[in-house]
Amino acid sequence: MNAPAVPQVQFDPDVVKKLSTAGPRYTSYPTADRFTPAFGYGNFLEALAGLTLRGGRRALSLYVHVPFCDTICYYCACNKIVTKDRSKAATYLDYLKQEIDMQGKLFAGMNRVEQLHFGGGTPTYFSDRQMEDLMAHLRRNFAFADDVEGEYSIEIDPRTVDAARVRSLRRQGFNRLSLGVQDFDPDVQKAVNRIQPAEDTIAIMAAARSAGFRSLSMDLIYGLPKQNMTTMEQTLSKVIVANPDRIALYNYAHMPHLFKPQRRILDADLPAPQVKLDMLALCISRLTAAGYVYIGMDHFAKPEDDLAVAQRQGRLHRNFQGYSTHAEMDLVAVGVSAISAVNGTYSQNEKTLDEYYARLDGGRLPIARGYKLDSDDLLRRLIIGRLMCNFELSVASIEQAWPVRFRDYFAAELAQMAEFVDDGLVTFEDDWISVTPKGRLTIRNLCMVFDRHLRQARADAVAAAAPQPLRYSKTI
Repeated sequence: MNAPAVPQVQFDPDVVKKLSTAGPRYTSYPTADRFTPAFGYGNFLEALAGLTLRGGRRALSLYVHVPFCDTICYYCACNKIVTKDRSKAATYLDYLKQEIDMQGKLFAGMNRVEQLHFGGGTPTYFSDRQMEDLMAHLRRNFAFADDVEGEYSIEIDPRTVDAARVRSLRRQGFNRLSLGVQDFDPDVQKAVNRIQPAEDTIAIMAAARSAGFRSLSMDLIYGLPKQNMTTMEQTLSKVIVANPDRIALYNYAHMPHLFKPQRRILDADLPAPQVKLDMLALCISRLTAAGYVYIGMDHFAKPEDDLAVAQRQGRLHRNFQGYSTHAEMDLVAVGVSAISAVNGTYSQNEKTLDEYYARLDGGRLPIARGYKLDSDDLLRRLIIGRLMCNFELSVASIEQAWPVRFRDYFAAELAQMAEFVDDGLVTFEDDWISVTPKGRLTIRNLCMVFDRHLRQARADAVAAAAPQPLRYSKTI
């Protein structure tokens, strides 16, 4: 008789309650709250000069931020501009093309794009003609890998497109779609100001498959106002029938002190903490039973999807857009608030349109702040990335690549990790740190152990007898 399959992820309510605390999502390390205005345009050029000295064409990831939406979703924490004045998009497009021109010149000769992602806001706020113009402009400035090799994705609001627009996006070069859904229940949709009939979303997915999109991803959120176990069950049933290739399942972080639209959500309408945990358990149970693989924090994919294949092969990577199938590569980001990651540095653009435009009018890239990683940062980024993507870490591989004795260098971290070991969340045997199925939901907590900057910030807050600002969502 065959032994029962080991679960990919195991929901333990006691563990979740114990470790559900505020913490980073680690789309970067160090996290963006460590960026400083002391890092500017000149620092970015220095980092780029280091790439130039290496010579040769390099694979690039390209991110384009489109901040506009024509309606506001109350739960949203993105950097966005809600307006029905379409002339603002035309002005933004002109400046965006200026920034692309500048970046294209800087990366000339080493500018082969293998990954492209349009995020927002709502990228399809741009008209079909504007998107055609923008994609042509990108191709004039960067060399793109062919469609089979490249991963070219765009986030869409299904309410803003029809089948013809979906076909046009495919012709323009996109081969992956990410659809914002959040929840299919009408009362929940009304409570967050996002009315989106399920049949409309399903129709757009069918059009995308007919147009030849390689992968469809769906975003869901649990913990929204008016959600309960019944509505979540019904939404999951519709999602499973819709059959997306990937599912991103996010915990709603209610932080109205940071995000003004969330002030329109009534606290009384939010599900109780225990109900949120029950919904999370339900989501994990239903999606894994339907055949989805738990990739990692918030993400599920079909076993044959590129994300699941990359994870099995140890090629999974994590960046500002989440999990990625491509190996770590330099990321060039354009648009307001966008963050680039180039040659051991991060650089973030200005967050407001006026400041973004002013920088470009001055003939400079619109960099507002950033960070240059030191050797310790690079080591910890590698460790956190492997834990996030692979749920395991080879100590021997670290010691072969870095001049450190792991157990000595990370003595304090390993002492802190002992509690994870005692709770059955992590094993540390034969020089391998391995996250157990029960520990996989706590991966953010484990990565926090290796976050030197977070530890220092907490120590500083204790020394100053001052509470830490609430910057992060709950880890679970």
